[in-house]
Amino acid sequence: MELFGTAGIRGDAVTRVTPELALSVGRAVGLDAVESGGRPEVVVGRDGRTTGPALAAAVEAGLESAGADVRRAGVLPTPALAFASRGRRGVMLTASHNPPTDNGVKVFRDGEEYDRTLERGVEERVAADPSAAPWDRWGDSESVDVLGDYRETVVTYAREHGADADGLNVVVDCGNGMSALGTPQVLRELGARAVTLNGQVDGHFPGRESKPTAETLTDLRAFLADDETTPGGDFDFGIAHDGDSDRIVVVGPDGEVVHEDTVVAVLAEHFVRAADVDDPVVVTTPNASGRIDERVRAAGGRVERVRLGALHEGIAAARAGGGDVVFAAEPWKHIHPGLGGWIDGVASAAVFTRLVAESGLSTLREPVTERPYRKVSVACPDERKTAAMATLETTLPEAFPEADVDTEHGVRLERPDASWVLVRPSGTEPYVRVYAEADDVDALVEAATDVVEAAVESAG
Repeated sequence: MELFGTAGIRGDAVTRVTPELALSVGRAVGLDAVESGGRPEVVVGRDGRTTGPALAAAVEAGLESAGADVRRAGVLPTPALAFASRGRRGVMLTASHNPPTDNGVKVFRDGEEYDRTLERGVEERVAADPSAAPWDRWGDSESVDVLGDYRETVVTYAREHGADADGLNVVVDCGNGMSALGTPQVLRELGARAVTLNGQVDGHFPGRESKPTAETLTDLRAFLADDETTPGGDFDFGIAHDGDSDRIVVVGPDGEVVHEDTVVAVLAEHFVRAADVDDPVVVTTPNASGRIDERVRAAGGRVERVRLGALHEGIAAARAGGGDVVFAAEPWKHIHPGLGGWIDGVASAAVFTRLVAESGLSTLREPVTERPYRKVSVACPDERKTAAMATLETTLPEAFPEADVDTEHGVRLERPDASWVLVRPSGTEPYVRVYAEADDVDALVEAATDVVEAAVESAG
């Protein structure tokens, strides 16, 4: 039984992430915690989705019937729940940026999401359908308030970076999600004037779709572009989050979305320069831009890459190799090791705001080389993927002999001018993905796609 994807369990709340499943997952997590020894505590939180209360109740019943004590944290951002899971386990009911019909489950241990081994253990227990613990070993529950401590901790952390945000004007599009309980309050505490759009928590997401993209952020972009007509206008930039506040999107004062890899490059360079360590490392994913490598190298650090959805594995591997991980990110999702081991869009909003206050957004972006970027999909039946990728490990380097080659996560080619192309199989659909970034991106994609199509055909 495979339940977990790259970011927890997600799906339709009527047909997939049902109360029955939530009960089973809760019991599985509780049994895992009990077997670790002692009387475990598990903190449970949820986002504002309409199906959240019932699913949270089911998870809590499963946990308690396994012998775990439940600490109900209520409605809060996912990073706040992760923060609360330090020294214990945590379960968050959220479908992140999925539509309102969906819900999901994320499981944490000591501030980090469960890794693949722990997830497989939960799946095996759910499939086995274990009985509850004896009646006299069931756990109890109580409510806890962690949101205030989380916000205060983020404020303290952010104050170590950048400058005071007094006088800075920021628009925060909360998308009717959990950032309404985190980012505006944190930015105001840092001195910024934070104006919110869609700032009421609503599980129907009436303001916009939960996933923040250039297409869904039309109100925020128009608000910024037209802010001369807005009372007290002249906003410096905008921030948008997804439903549970682990993602962040930055929008410039002209209403244009700042490329997600540029945001990563700015933050990565800052953390490398700020770190007082011998070997500063930034962990990112194979599809991330070469602009990140350029800025990290300029600051005296190095980049390590790991598969999508596995930043924690990359951090662990880099540390095992002797590196000091100062920042980790995949597009839109960032981990701040100086704060904790979880993905945190609120913390990124706070640090980025102070960096803008110190230098200005245009100055931060100026050294970042922003080349054209494209992503295309080449049809490939699942049964051909392995053979096609094996062929591409040879044929792609032959087609681009000037490039450095990395085959750890697909085939990634980096050319001398820092342009690059990545080819990797989709884990969920019958495609091989081609990602590229270059001044001549169309020509690069066309050349790479020709090689990929030939490899797929030969694999048949």
